[in-house]
Amino acid sequence: MRVFPIGAITLTVTVGDYPQQITKEVTFLVVDCSSAYNAILGRPTLNSWKAVTSTYHLMIKFPTDYGVGELRGNQVVARECYIAMLEMDDQQQTMCIEEQRTVAEPVEELEEIILDNLRPERTTRVDTLASWSMCQELTTFLRDNQDVFAWSHKDMPGIDPTIMVHKLNVSSTFSPIRQKKRVFAQERDKVIAEEVRKLLEADFIREVYYLDWLANVVMVKKANGKWRTCVDFTDLNKACPKNNYPLPRIDTLVDSTARHQLLSFIDAFPGYN
Repeated sequence: MRVFPIGAITLTVTVGDYPQQITKEVTFLVVDCSSAYNAILGRPTLNSWKAVTSTYHLMIKFPTDYGVGELRGNQVVARECYIAMLEMDDQQQTMCIEEQRTVAEPVEELEEIILDNLRPERTTRVDTLASWSMCQELTTFLRDNQDVFAWSHKDMPGIDPTIMVHKLNVSSTFSPIRQKKRVFAQERDKVIAEEVRKLLEADFIREVYYLDWLANVVMVKKANGKWRTCVDFTDLNKACPKNNYPLPRIDTLVDSTARHQLLSFIDAFPGYN
C-alpha cells in the first residue's frame, strides 16, 4: 500500500558500545501504519556512518575514532518481528513511502478560446477576472498573432545561423565515443521512429555518415503514460568544458527593461540556462 508521511523528526542516535561508538543526527519520516519495527534505517544514514552491513550475521560495522564499532542483532528477536509482520491483517508485502505533493491551484478561472475557427483544436486560455473589454482585446490580439504558437515541429523553424548559432565546445583532449547500440521493445521502437520522422520532416535533424560521436536515445515515461524521447549525452557532456562566462545573476540587473528581456530569453531558450 502507498503511505504518505505525516511529518519528520530529527533525533540524536548513538550506536555501538563505548568507546567504539558514534553519535549522529538522523532525520526520520513519521508514518501512520502498523509495523513490528520502531524505526527503519535507510541507506543515507548507513552511508553517513560508513557502515558495512551483513544480513546473514545480523551485524553492522562502522569506523570510529577508537577502532571499529559493532552493532549486533538478535536472531530470535528478528524472527519474532518477521512473524509479527506476516500476521498483521492490514500488512502488505510491499510498502511505498512517498512524499505528499501539493498541487498548486490557479488563483482564478481560465476560459478556453479558439484561435482558429478552421482548426478548433488550436486553443489557449485567458483570465476570466479581467473586464469584458480587456478579454475581447486580448482574444483579438492572440488570434491576430497566433503564428507565435507552436502546434507541431513544423511550426518551430530554426534560427538563421547569421543571427545565432550554437556549437559544441568539445575538448581536443577527449577521444570520440560511440555508445553501444541499445535494443528497445517494439512499443518504444515505434515511438522513436515516429519522433525521428517528425524531426526529419521539420528539418530539425539530418542523416549523416562517418560519425565521430554517437549517443543513444533514452525513453522516459511521461505522467500521462506517453513516452518522451531523450538523448544520452553523458559522454559528450564530459568532453565539453563548462562555460567560464555564464549569464549574470538576475538580481544584478537594475534596468527593468533589460531584466525583462533576459527573463524572456531564458524562457525561450531553457537549454542555455
